[in-house]
Amino acid sequence: MIPKIIFSEGKKDWVKRPLLSNIDKILDYRGRTPKKLGLSWSDTGYLALSALNVKNGYIDFNADANYGDQELYDRWMGDNHLHKGQVVFTTEAPMGNVAQIPNDDLYILSQRTIAFEVKHNLIREDFLATLLRSQKIFNELTSLSSGGTAKGVSQKSLSNLKVCLPTSLEEQSAIGSLFRTLDDLLASYKDNLTNYQALKATMLSKMFPKTGHTVPEIRLDGFEGEWELYELKSRAETITKGTTPKDKSWQGEVNYIKTESINRDTGSLVRTASTSLEEHLGYLKRSILKEGDVLFSIVGTLGVVGKVDKKDLPANTNQQIAIIRLKRDDAIFMLNFLKSPRIKSFIKSDSTIGAQPSLSLWQIEKIKVSLPPSLEEQQAIGAYFSNLDNLITAQQEKISQLVTLKKKLLQDMFI
Repeated sequence: MIPKIIFSEGKKDWVKRPLLSNIDKILDYRGRTPKKLGLSWSDTGYLALSALNVKNGYIDFNADANYGDQELYDRWMGDNHLHKGQVVFTTEAPMGNVAQIPNDDLYILSQRTIAFEVKHNLIREDFLATLLRSQKIFNELTSLSSGGTAKGVSQKSLSNLKVCLPTSLEEQSAIGSLFRTLDDLLASYKDNLTNYQALKATMLSKMFPKTGHTVPEIRLDGFEGEWELYELKSRAETITKGTTPKDKSWQGEVNYIKTESINRDTGSLVRTASTSLEEHLGYLKRSILKEGDVLFSIVGTLGVVGKVDKKDLPANTNQQIAIIRLKRDDAIFMLNFLKSPRIKSFIKSDSTIGAQPSLSLWQIEKIKVSLPPSLEEQQAIGAYFSNLDNLITAQQEKISQLVTLKKKLLQDMFI
C-alpha cells in the first residue's frame, strides 16, 4: 500500500490507522466565552484564533478578530500554549480549514477551532497539516460530519477517521517540507498579485483627472496641456448591446461573451459559453464583436470592463453588456478610463436599483470622458496599464498552475 509518488524507495511502507492514534491531545475550547470567565475581549493583546481567521493554509491577520489581555489569556489557555508549527483545524462554518501556527507568538484558541498535540514519534506536524488538507480526507470528514448546510466535525467524528501515512518520519518530513515550500511560494505569488492590483488601483485614481480637474495628478514624461471632456457618444462609432440567443445549450464555434467572461483585473476575455455560427450570422448579427471593441456590463454587476482582442473572435455578446466601438481613441486607454474612480462614482449615483441594478445605453452614451490633447498620450497611458496587466496576468497564471500542481500532488502522494 503505497502512493503513486514517494521520496525514498527504501522507506515506502505506509500504514493505515486511526487519526487519533497519532494525537496525544486535542485542545478544544468550544463553548468557552470571555463572559463565562467574567471578562471581555480587548482591542489589542493576544489574537484569538477562530473559524473567522483560520483559513486553509494560513492565518489571516487582516480578518476581523478578537483579542484578549493577559488575564483572559491565562484564564482561557492555562498551561496549553500553542507553538510554532502546531496544526489548528476549523470544526464548522467552515469545516476543514487547516493552518499551522506561523510564529512564536501566543494565541487564544477560540470558537469552532481546535489544535492537535501530536505524538512526535508517530507523525510530523507538517505532514499532518498536509494530510488534513488532502481532498480524500476532506471528503471522509464531510461524510462523517453532522449538520445540514453548515457541516460540523466533532471529536467523535475524528475518532472514526482512519488515515494512511508512511511509517518513516523522514518520508513524512520530506512530504511536509515539499507542501510547505509550495504554500510559501503560493503565498509569495498572492502577495505579488495583491501588490500589483493595489498599484493599478492607485494609478487608476491618479493618471486620469479627478472631477473638476483638467490634468491628472500623475502624468507620463513628455506630455502636457489640459485634458478635455467629451460625451462618450461623440467618441464612438456605435454604442449598442448584445442579444440573447434562442439556443441555450451554449455550444458552438462562436465565443459568446457574458459578464463572467471578463477578467475583473485586466479586462481580458475567457471563453465561458459559445453559440452557433448560424445564430451569430443570423439574428445575433447586430451584436457581432470586432477587434478593439470595449465592453461594459450594464445589468447586474455593473461596470465590468473588457476589450475584444483578435484571439477572442469570432465572438458575440448578450444584452447585459454594452458594446462601445470607438472611432479613433485608443481602446486600452478607454478600457482603463472606464475602470477609474470617476466612473465608479457615476455608476453609484446613476444606476437604476431594482431586482437587478442596471444602466441604459442612453446613460452610457452620456458618460463624460476626459481625454488628453494627443492620441500619443492615450497610447502611452494604455501601454503603461497593459504592462501592469501583463504582470497581474503572470501572477494569476503562476497561482493557477501552482494550485493545479498542488492538487495533483495531494492526489498522487496520499492514499
